[in-house]
Amino acid sequence: MTPPSLAQQERKTLCDLFVERGSAAPTLCEGWFTADLAAHLVVRERRPDSGPGLVWPPLAGYTDKVRQAVRDRAPWEKLVETVRRGPPLLLRPFDGPMNTVEFFIHVEDVRRARDGWEPRQISPELADALWARVGPGGMAKKVPATIVITSPGRADKERGTGPRLTLAGDPGELIMFGAGRQGAARVEISGDEALAAQLRAASLGV
Repeated sequence: MTPPSLAQQERKTLCDLFVERGSAAPTLCEGWFTADLAAHLVVRERRPDSGPGLVWPPLAGYTDKVRQAVRDRAPWEKLVETVRRGPPLLLRPFDGPMNTVEFFIHVEDVRRARDGWEPRQISPELADALWARVGPGGMAKKVPATIVITSPGRADKERGTGPRLTLAGDPGELIMFGAGRQGAARVEISGDEALAAQLRAASLGV
């Protein structure tokens, strides 16, 4: 039997969390409960007509309307099962590139919305996959600084101009920070304090 991919593993972890916490649990996605997050994932994979609104604000209202309709019409158990089933056949070849980081982030969106969370142990393979997607470019666009990203045992990544800000952490923590979850990411920043505060408050990710 072929072992599950990283994306499949994270999908299972998230769906198990959905079952454990129910449809009205908080998440780190502002204004969303777990039912909203599950509906977002179903729509993302199965309603391509709503996709442009995820990245283009003029269409965001339509995307949100589609998500709410899916959330409200499907029983919670069916919603979770649709997420668990995975992407439609045509998208399955792209499951890894599309979903490994996406589902890791959303697992943590649910886990870290409760007090007392701690970073979970992840496999070296998942850490490598996350590190491959960590990039300072988006952060360098938000502050006038040279952003240096560093993690133990890995070559630093650097982008930008100006004073140096160094972000240190495990790959998963750096992914969360770069995805706009700065307040729930265990990342140490060294360098100019004012620029560091500006980066921590910046709107990052999509």
